[in-house]
Amino acid sequence: MKKLSATAICLILAFASALFYSFKPKNETRNISDTVHIEGGLISGIKSPVGDVIAYKGVPFAAPPVGELRWKAPRPVPPWEGVKKCDAFGPSPMQAKPTPFMVYTPEFLIPEQPMSEDCLYLNVWTKAHNGDKKPVFVWIYGGGFGSGGTAVPIYDGEAMARKGIIFVSVNYRVGVFGFLAHPGLTKESPNKASGNYGLLDQIAALKWVKKNIAAFGGNPDNVTIDGQSAGSMSVNCLVASPVAKGLFKKAIAESGSYLLSNPTLKTFDLAAAEQQGVKLAEAVHATSIEELKKVPADQLMKFSGRYSPIVDGYVLPEPVAKIFAAGKQNNVPVLTGWNADESFIASFKNKDDYIKQVKEQYGAKADEFLKYYPANTDEEAARSQVKQSRDMIFAASGYRWATLQSKQDKAAIYVYYFERKLPATADYVKYGAFHTGEVAYVMNNLRFLHRPWEPADYKLANLMSSYWINFITLGNPNGPGLPPWPDFNNFTKQAMVFDKASGKQELPDWRELEFMGGN
Repeated sequence: MKKLSATAICLILAFASALFYSFKPKNETRNISDTVHIEGGLISGIKSPVGDVIAYKGVPFAAPPVGELRWKAPRPVPPWEGVKKCDAFGPSPMQAKPTPFMVYTPEFLIPEQPMSEDCLYLNVWTKAHNGDKKPVFVWIYGGGFGSGGTAVPIYDGEAMARKGIIFVSVNYRVGVFGFLAHPGLTKESPNKASGNYGLLDQIAALKWVKKNIAAFGGNPDNVTIDGQSAGSMSVNCLVASPVAKGLFKKAIAESGSYLLSNPTLKTFDLAAAEQQGVKLAEAVHATSIEELKKVPADQLMKFSGRYSPIVDGYVLPEPVAKIFAAGKQNNVPVLTGWNADESFIASFKNKDDYIKQVKEQYGAKADEFLKYYPANTDEEAARSQVKQSRDMIFAASGYRWATLQSKQDKAAIYVYYFERKLPATADYVKYGAFHTGEVAYVMNNLRFLHRPWEPADYKLANLMSSYWINFITLGNPNGPGLPPWPDFNNFTKQAMVFDKASGKQELPDWRELEFMGGN
């Protein structure tokens, strides 16, 4: 028998190898490549140190909203040649310099640079395999509609992606760039509306997810939106908006909604918001929209005030509370809640001044108010002021959402109460279970927040992130090995209380919340 040549042997081995791979079992899978084709072109990501999660950071989902596109709805992203390297966050939205304040250390803030009007970028974390259809989680940050961005350290998506979902975080325009209305802008809009550009950015990102997330191993028909603070209020607006219909299946709202009037972030009607825009144009000496679009960003920010979502007749055809009262919202399962000590009170009134203010403000209802928010001592008055602030700004509107959804017999709604006082040094211990404190637990990201963590904190982070993963996956937070979490109803008022020991119980302070208008 003749000996085969080395070349022939190589050819046979190559053929056998190709034959093997062409007939590999159907259930064999391969990791998503770090090069993905999406709308616009090819992108590459960066693998985590352990190699099982790939992050794609700074992915453009719309054209840069600059020049003529300032104060316009997002436009399609321009295509690019070659492979776009997506290994770093895109620029954060234009806003004031991020400076630590109160309990909010740098872990809660965007990096100082880069910052730009060219900010419409999102980020994707995945450990999917080809052919997977994993549930998708879309994170919308807070910041009072005037600050924030996806590059905040505690918003990292790797830990949640490792638990089996696709994690997406999206930038949206804030402040004067995200929510300016003006008669000239309304006139040039095909929808005869202006002002809700930040919400339109979120909607554009959700449309991008619908079109592109399958390339990352995600299921475009199983998307959950989640936001905290202004992000929570954004979620509430998206659930209310007909423009967002069909773009998500579930919603999570952490600390905030527009179901009751909010003393810090009010929704204006279009006419009132347009007048705010007219005053801004006068302040910067712009006599037309064209001139206003050419004013430098830093100059605009010097003269601008507070901006937030607008009842514009398009994104929000009516006030959010009215849409919900009529049952016209998008009917999706909801998970919502708030924290025990969220308040932004800088200075406290003593008991006498506090009682005087209550009597002036509540008149005949003052005695009932003081039953729920007492002031027998200065210390008690201070605690009541924190509680009152929490309820007026965050808790009562969330409770209103829960009671209304239960009453309307809509999809299930689950309520939580975050009571864990975060471990802290003497400088921060007074803030307790503060506003935003739950986020690092939800995302299983305690490693990004520098605190003297205890074993109970890691246990709580694993518990909360597991509940969130279950809800993102199936619309129900319950799962094997977890304490049962019943959906909320107006009879038992059961909620999940998160602390060192967590479990279901009657929602704390629900009577106070009903007094505040939450029923």
